[in-house]
Amino acid sequence: MAAESRLRNRQLGQGMSEYIIITALIAVAGIGIFSAFGDTIANQAAAMAREMAGQDGSEQIQRAESDSDRAASRASQQTTLQNFDAQN
Repeated sequence: MAAESRLRNRQLGQGMSEYIIITALIAVAGIGIFSAFGDTIANQAAAMAREMAGQDGSEQIQRAESDSDRAASRASQQTTLQNFDAQN
């Protein structure tokens, strides 16, 4: 009876560990995506918030467009360890 209880508790702990690992992987992926597209996402969210409040969000939309253009040009640059910190 006691061995069966310990086995059940160990299996419940294993499920929690797997849940924590999956949650951590999703968090790391989210951080990576936000660091790559953070400015664009922030400006788009600001534009949507202003538009829903009945204000003009065109300035934030223009900023989002320029940020996405800058991200596209950075993505097309060849990056090596020698020029990594010199990206535009």
